[in-house]
Amino acid sequence: MNNNPFAKLPEVEAFRLTSNDIAEGLPLPPQHYASGVEGGKDLSPHLKWSGAPEGTKSYAVTAYDPDAPTGSGFWHWAVINIPANVTELPTGAGDEHSSGLPQGALQLPNDARLERFIGAAPPAGHGPHRYYFVVHALDVEDIGVDRSATPAVLGFTMLGHTLGRAVLVATGESK
Repeated sequence: MNNNPFAKLPEVEAFRLTSNDIAEGLPLPPQHYASGVEGGKDLSPHLKWSGAPEGTKSYAVTAYDPDAPTGSGFWHWAVINIPANVTELPTGAGDEHSSGLPQGALQLPNDARLERFIGAAPPAGHGPHRYYFVVHALDVEDIGVDRSATPAVLGFTMLGHTLGRAVLVATGESK
């Protein structure tokens, strides 16, 4: 589990990301697992960030499991065009209605092709997985990707627009 999804990307300024629901290096609570997994409710966690770089005009939020047995990991969530004056998303913001997202923000389809957060669901016996919750500070108000774009396309598009990155990594495992 030494694959770092940011290892080959340009270094950018780090800023702070916290949560009332999840903590760095600790297991995800059951409600942040996929429905169908015991206790799973597909609830996106509360996220709060501070200290973004000067010049930030919007944010994108992503949730990614680099340890999924796919060869390319698994994107659980991608939100774009979060206004620069927004620095917090409530628990459950990533529901199918985007009810907790600010006006103008859009959820892109995840790797299950759902426009919402999908919780953790590591295969039983596969060992621990890391879940990267990331807030990307961007130098544009609108990242300019189509609402049907994949999170991978978003990542490529953000490459030249990312001023900073705040990262919180939680874990998950199914026995």
